Amino acid sequence: MTIGWREWVEFPDWGIRLKAKADTGARSSAIDCAEITELPGNRVCFTVRLDRKDKKLISLEADIIARKKVRSSTGRPASRLFVETQLRLAGVEKRIMVSLVSRKRMIHRLLLGREALANDFLVDPAVDHWATPKKPAKIKPMGEK
Repeated sequence: MTIGWREWVEFPDWGIRLKAKADTGARSSAIDCAEITELPGNRVCFTVRLDRKDKKLISLEADIIARKKVRSSTGRPASRLFVETQLRLAGVEKRIMVSLVSRKRMIHRLLLGREALANDFLVDPAVDHWATPKKPAKIKPMGEK
């Protein structure tokens, strides 16, 4: 499936949709979190920023799948927690691992790295939104009528 360098993705397990940047230069994926708190039983509670202005936040809880050192875009290595969830992009669904990190200064709340893109997606870096519309139809947040 060909996708653009920027697309809308859904995380059905979490009931959220985010604009993502497909980055073939990054190995792992990263989601923007305002707060990250480790819990007993190898679990983590985290608050995902759904927009750049901190007006839309959602708190989630998941099992910690891995702890890895990741080199940031500035070149500094840092230890990160990884969780697993279902990704839906242009009709393709797959399980992916995402690291929890503050991306507050970045434009996109989600970075999709090579591991998430592998075997399913080919990125056309010249195209913005190949597989999803630039402005998707509004969806109601979970629990809202």
